[in-house]
Amino acid sequence: MTEPAAIPDLKTQTIGVLGGTGPQGKGLALRWAAVGLRVVIGSRSAERAEQAAAELAEAAGLPAGTDVITGADNAGCASQSDIVLVAVPWDGHDALLTSLREPLAGKIVIDCVNPLGFDKQGPFPLDVKEGSAAQQAAALLPDSTVTAAFHHVSAVTLADLSVSEIDLDVLVLGEDRAATDQVRALAETIPGVRGVYGGRLRNAGQVEALTANLIAINRRYKTHAGIRITDLP
Repeated sequence: MTEPAAIPDLKTQTIGVLGGTGPQGKGLALRWAAVGLRVVIGSRSAERAEQAAAELAEAAGLPAGTDVITGADNAGCASQSDIVLVAVPWDGHDALLTSLREPLAGKIVIDCVNPLGFDKQGPFPLDVKEGSAAQQAAALLPDSTVTAAFHHVSAVTLADLSVSEIDLDVLVLGEDRAATDQVRALAETIPGVRGVYGGRLRNAGQVEALTANLIAINRRYKTHAGIRITDLP
């Protein structure tokens, strides 16, 4: 892992959210916009992205027409952003990233996609040729700095701003120390959340797969469980 560099002020960065009209992407975008970070929602439809951005601005208590949170098509979102979260369904993951290789070049990409299947017995992890969604992203985006994070954050909890602090650790994985430190800092803009380095990208598979266990827990206990790592300062 490379030596850490100074972390840019997140207030000067633009956070793109590909899949920002889905529950996970919208929830994270809402939390970031609520603390004043500039966010661009990405979607296949620019109109749908703009509508989602307007809804989130209203939910965050931002004035109409604010530029804190805006919408664009996926290519526009990737082009306008410094850090880009990938929160799209697994079945469209490879095609989307392949199409955005050029506008994502030189940027930090955060993959939070969980390759899961569902049957009568519940959720289960899918086999991924590259080892994980994050490793697939790294293979498809050789000119981006790919990290993995935000796999275990409840979309329901994110969307409920009456939950003022979220009791959760976000595991951040990647090869570049400066990038993982910046993603950890991004996680910690959400009150109550702690960003924790979780290893290199080769360890992303079990982090993604753990989501199946959390879904099973949530269904059994009717809750929105997350994870905490013990014995950290």
